[in-house]
Amino acid sequence: MNDCKKRQSAAARARKQRSCTKMEDCLIEDQTTFYSKAEHYWKDVPPTVDGMLGGYGSISSIDINGSKKFLQKFLGEGQGKTGTGCSLDCGAGIGRITKRLLLPLFRTVDLVDVTQEFLDKARTYLGEEGKRVENYFCCGLQDFQPQPERYDVIWIQWVIGHLTDDHLVEFLRRCQSGLRPNGLIVVKDNVAFEGIIPDDVDSSVCRDLNLLRHLVAKAGLSIICEEQQQNFPEEIYQVHTLALR
Repeated sequence: MNDCKKRQSAAARARKQRSCTKMEDCLIEDQTTFYSKAEHYWKDVPPTVDGMLGGYGSISSIDINGSKKFLQKFLGEGQGKTGTGCSLDCGAGIGRITKRLLLPLFRTVDLVDVTQEFLDKARTYLGEEGKRVENYFCCGLQDFQPQPERYDVIWIQWVIGHLTDDHLVEFLRRCQSGLRPNGLIVVKDNVAFEGIIPDDVDSSVCRDLNLLRHLVAKAGLSIICEEQQQNFPEEIYQVHTLALR
């Protein structure tokens, strides 16, 4: 799953933020409904780059170039550097990030996504290089368990809004156990200006940076680098990239 979100109006944002200081306050339905609504939404999204980016397919190259510049600072040989053996693409969709970012940098890649149709599309979309994809996991991240000490980099982009606060913390902890020595977790996502903004259309939320940092710390991880993605359209939420260990 991937989704670059358009900002809501100031009035709508203020109305929702007044009642949403915790993720749980945004969930009118129970957690099962929260997740099932999201699964239903993504089943109706076309398996294309434009579909993965919520109609903003034109920013894909800007996004990938920013991610590559960010990630390459950590890769290589030497003290504290992250290896290039295997990476995991979380909320992978049709494999847009796997194709353009991860496969060019890593020997093998695994994909995980909740929508089987997207993973089926990925097998053709990735082309010849897709032979270096070892696993396609069809699973929601709230239930996904990375194999211990398998990954050099776990890339999590435009998908954490589909997890409750508690499930995000638990997932990050499981990701930490899935890292090889000097491995890295990267979270790249929309951030709200203040508070939490729910999206009833795709059953997700957009958190502000303070809350995201709090949840990262709660998971026992540290932010070693944080950057804002540049050159995105003004009408979409700011997007920040965080490297975690």
